[in-house]
Amino acid sequence: MTQESTTQTNEPITKSVIDTNPRKVQSRSFGSQSWYFVRRWPLIPLVIMTILLVTGLFAPAISPADPIEQSLGFRNFPPTWGKAMPEYNVVPNPADYDLETTKGKSAYNRAKKNSFPRSKYILGADNLGRDVLSRIVFGARISLQVAAWALTSGLIVGVGLGLLAGYFGGWTDEVLMRIVDVWLALPFILIALVIAQQFLHQGGAALSVVIFMIALTAWTPFVRQVRADVLTIRGQEYVLAARVAGASHNRLLFKHIMPGTLSTILVVATLQVGGLILTESALSFLGAGIPDPIPAWGKSVSDGRQFIEEAWWISFWPGFAIFLVTMSLNFFGDWLRDRLDPKLRQLD
Repeated sequence: MTQESTTQTNEPITKSVIDTNPRKVQSRSFGSQSWYFVRRWPLIPLVIMTILLVTGLFAPAISPADPIEQSLGFRNFPPTWGKAMPEYNVVPNPADYDLETTKGKSAYNRAKKNSFPRSKYILGADNLGRDVLSRIVFGARISLQVAAWALTSGLIVGVGLGLLAGYFGGWTDEVLMRIVDVWLALPFILIALVIAQQFLHQGGAALSVVIFMIALTAWTPFVRQVRADVLTIRGQEYVLAARVAGASHNRLLFKHIMPGTLSTILVVATLQVGGLILTESALSFLGAGIPDPIPAWGKSVSDGRQFIEEAWWISFWPGFAIFLVTMSLNFFGDWLRDRLDPKLRQLD
């Protein structure tokens, strides 16, 4: 009786152990694997950022028309979505020309060249008859150019000051941090408007002044984040050992401390790009940024606000481009932070 009961009680236990073995391979469905891949890797942000980079670098080859060419006959022209427009002479009729003569062939070729192409006004025209898609394409180049220069200057100044404040501490740290606090308290928008009135509207170097204004806001996040990392790293045992071994300040900073802050610098830089593009768009919208005739996303949104009811596409498409790029950069920065910080890794 005892042996039978022991056998009966052991059988289900053995079966349950076999069924719940963690080494048992369970195949995932294609939908589950796809969703896992999308969650693990920032696929959509990478695609959008790649499109932005390619568009900005090869804008003249991608743009369907001249972004500053005006045609008042097509002002506030609705989007064609790439469809043929016979009423605007898409294809000239060969019967109207004597193609057996040189004069007739020349006239026919000029008519084809001047005909209304399918690639024009795909997303509509603005209040001056300029192609909206072309201005968005060239606006990507301007946004990348402004963000690249402003971010480079912010990296150099912000990382340098953050290393000095965190490493030396004391009065150096106190002075630099108070400068950052005072700088953050300044009304940047009002200062930018004053600078725009003094320089941009008096024939000054418009683009360089805008880059300078935006660079004024790019360095403060690097100072705070790098300083916080340096305060932690400088107390590590390998840094103390290098100091005891007689390493100089430069060697300690750039050989032992700065490599530990690279992940933070990379994440902050990624997040800053979206903020810089948004800042440039806001300044252009307020009239303190990129002036005409240079195409800029914020300026295009501002140009269409008076015609939002009759020509919504003038403001919508540049605003949508700003939204997509900023959102993608923020999502990519969050993913990068989770990947580089061991405390925030959420891969599964």
